[in-house]
Amino acid sequence: MKLGAFSVSLPVKNLTVSKQFYEQLGFKVFAGDIDRHYLIMKNEETLIGLFQGMFDETLLTFNPGWDQSAQTLENFDDVRAIQQALMDHDIKLERHCDSKGHGPASIVLKDPDGHTLLIDQHV
Repeated sequence: MKLGAFSVSLPVKNLTVSKQFYEQLGFKVFAGDIDRHYLIMKNEETLIGLFQGMFDETLLTFNPGWDQSAQTLENFDDVRAIQQALMDHDIKLERHCDSKGHGPASIVLKDPDGHTLLIDQHV
């Protein structure tokens, strides 16, 4: 199963303060918009998302169809195929996507320890 680019999405209290902290660790703004309350920051191949007021818990985020530089991959597993494979293995999904759709969609599941995984396809 090809899950695509990986990042950790963090809920933050103050986006500006968090941005400055991660810049001190060598991260640079890669994408996002501070006025829309989110930034994606990158340090080499490591990605973190900083989100103010959008969700309450840390998410392990996978982006099918993207590499670590948000470039579209030629070959990838569509989120609907991933959804079906998970369901075939009796993995409970917290949120499904339309199995007949195409293009951008997302699903959410929890691992056995309760960590939330977001599989969020943008292409």
